[in-house]
Amino acid sequence: MKMVYNVKDKPKFPQLIVFAIQQLLAIMAATIAVPAIVGNGMTASAALFGAGVGTIVYQLFTKFRSPVFLGSSFAFIGSMVAAFAGATSMQLGYLGLIIGAVFAGLVYVIIAIVVKFVGVGWINKLMPAVVIGPTVALIGLSLAGAAIKDVFSYGPQDSNGSFIMTTNIWVSLICALVTLFVVVLCSTYGKKMAKLIPFIIGILAGYAVALVFTLIGKATGNAALMIIDFAPFEALVADGVTIKTFLAIPDFTFLTAIEGIKDFEASYVATIAVAYIPVAFVVFAEHIADHKNLSSIIESDLLEDPGLHRTLLGDGVGSIFGAIFGGCPNTTYGESVGCVAITKNASVATITTTAILSILIAFISPFVAFLDSIPGCVMGGVCITLYGFIAVSGLKMIQKVDLENNANLFTTSVILITGIGGMALAIGKVTLTTTACALILGIITNLMLSKGKKDAE
Repeated sequence: MKMVYNVKDKPKFPQLIVFAIQQLLAIMAATIAVPAIVGNGMTASAALFGAGVGTIVYQLFTKFRSPVFLGSSFAFIGSMVAAFAGATSMQLGYLGLIIGAVFAGLVYVIIAIVVKFVGVGWINKLMPAVVIGPTVALIGLSLAGAAIKDVFSYGPQDSNGSFIMTTNIWVSLICALVTLFVVVLCSTYGKKMAKLIPFIIGILAGYAVALVFTLIGKATGNAALMIIDFAPFEALVADGVTIKTFLAIPDFTFLTAIEGIKDFEASYVATIAVAYIPVAFVVFAEHIADHKNLSSIIESDLLEDPGLHRTLLGDGVGSIFGAIFGGCPNTTYGESVGCVAITKNASVATITTTAILSILIAFISPFVAFLDSIPGCVMGGVCITLYGFIAVSGLKMIQKVDLENNANLFTTSVILITGIGGMALAIGKVTLTTTACALILGIITNLMLSKGKKDAE
């Protein structure tokens, strides 16, 4: 896949800003969803700030050679909930978020040290294309349900974070399809900039259609047409027009965590360790899958250059910094990888600018309100393409695998069926995600059948 902008290329400044905004829109929904799910006063603006800082830390460790954005990790949601559940106060819970991220980051640091001295050969043997390919495909396929759920959702949410469905589903479907079709048409037939920013054009088109429906709904008193929730904008002027209407300091995690020191107990550390450390090993496997996928897209092995030890250090330390500010451990985002694949823009300068914008936007109240107001159905239209590209990228890896060989055939089958089937295991407070379970079973199956594979060769 030939890139329009390669890793070291630097687009002109005006283009760079537009490309960065596109990346930001691609990762935004998932990044701000994690604090919304966990609750306890966590905010989207702090999560955006933390993601931006974490991404810059990652880029520093990888010497600006890996074009991927780090956002809030869904894998740690259970760990974050456990941090609050085991705390005697909300302030201690915030402190637990930081302690947990440090534990998870240290796991990455330890693995990185091992990789530095032992190399990546053992990883390539443990997770060859026949294992990584279907796992990457599974990451995209496992998100398919979330994309379709978004297609039929929008507007206000209830106390559980679920969208309040008050509309005819055809209205949200129309907005989603407009977004989807504009994205694919721009990406396929667009000229110059239109081909490079299909997501921005698609989201704006979907938002415009949603706005028309909403205005008609307000004018006629038809709630079923009111797709856009203007509550984020209304909150800006709830107390009149003040400086906070335009600029506001995010509720950084460390500020609340400092107050929790007085409630600290040694036993609480053990609770956090049990909640975070095992999950870090699970996310490590997803880290490998994401970087293998990105490597195939940019046609450069990131596990060799800048090296897996650097990407692990960047991810681990970036997660710690991300949690200090936003509470959420970070991880490399499939949405970011999908954006690189679709736009053929692998410029690290774009990713770095996205991180800077994410930090700055966290202070700009109107823009945060705009991001919060984008209907779920519009983002659903975008996610169909993003998650689809992740799935297809994994399937492309399998193309080079000899599926006439039963060892390869069964390995691929085990991963896809257990993953699509939704196999997940809860072990105490630790949950092995569907992707983790499928990957582990795939590795075991491949190792069991590796002798047969050699005999066939």
